[in-house]
Amino acid sequence: MLPGMRILYGVVGEGMGHATRSRVLLEELTKEHEVHIVVSGRAQDYLAKRFQNVHGIWGLTLAYEGNSVKKWQTVLQNLTGAVKGWPQNIRQYFELVDGFRPDVVVSDFESFSYMFARNHRLPVISVDNMQVINRCKHEPALLAGHEDSFETSRAIVKAKLPGAFHYLVTTFFYPELRKRRTTLAPSILRPEILEAKSEPGEHLLVYQTSTTNTALPDILKAAGIPCRVYGLRRDITEDLVDGNLTYRPFSEKGFIDDLRTARGVVASGGFTLMSEAVYLRKPVLSVPLEGQFEQVINALYLEQLGYGMYVKALTVDAVKEFLARVPRCQQALQGYEQDGNTRMLAALREQLALAYEHRGHWAMERAQD
Repeated sequence: MLPGMRILYGVVGEGMGHATRSRVLLEELTKEHEVHIVVSGRAQDYLAKRFQNVHGIWGLTLAYEGNSVKKWQTVLQNLTGAVKGWPQNIRQYFELVDGFRPDVVVSDFESFSYMFARNHRLPVISVDNMQVINRCKHEPALLAGHEDSFETSRAIVKAKLPGAFHYLVTTFFYPELRKRRTTLAPSILRPEILEAKSEPGEHLLVYQTSTTNTALPDILKAAGIPCRVYGLRRDITEDLVDGNLTYRPFSEKGFIDDLRTARGVVASGGFTLMSEAVYLRKPVLSVPLEGQFEQVINALYLEQLGYGMYVKALTVDAVKEFLARVPRCQQALQGYEQDGNTRMLAALREQLALAYEHRGHWAMERAQD
């Protein structure tokens, strides 16, 4: 039994996967510990509806066009946001110092909580999927053609939370570790996914985060298979049928029902949906966002394991090839095993106990690697 702790938990706000993953861990941690949460973006509202002590901060965002990240637009967008954002973060920082003195910090790829820990010589436990890029070995054959993107991404990930007390890496693939203080554990899944019963179906679940990907509907129409499309038409409040396409407004219950009964999934390389699809044994056609190597590496391992197919751009031929592969992918997915969130929760409790013992004399400078 862990002693009651004061935990500062940081959640990066870009992409909702971090928030849904953190929600599962926070539901467990808040039962036994006093937890304050720092979070930015859409994730703030999501977590504030479920937990107390949620502090909104400013965080980085990404600008999209089509199926790619626009680098210069992203830079300008974040420079503009920083003018108002940094003073807000400084204010939150001093409020936390005055009113809450954490024993341990947990960070889901979030910098504010990490810097707070560094300034107060507190141990940080990193919980995210990104660290697999830096803390594991990856076969040269797997990375062929992606070497420059890999090295750039690895440098960014390494610089994000250096010298943490321990790195808990969520994953559905298991490359060899190359760094100490690292544990690989199965993807963190929300209760609604764990409770869902996978059933065979005929439709494709299509999830698209960028509303500017205007070529997608024509490609899906030409493929001829029923598609239930989320994210592309955010203005609708009820189903909109267009031939073989059914645009659906977002509903967590509806989305999970469409996922558990899908023939397959068409999405980017986002880790959360990919992990949920793998758990429910649903093949994935992954089209990673250009400029985001972390999505590419997810897709590369997905294809290597036989769980789906990776393409750089979605075409009618790619959809048809994916449909032909679905039976083989379904067979490969039968070999995937995961006992809910048991392993990750056990690993987190173990590292929290160890970090608590080291509080007050943990120097991150000694742990750089």
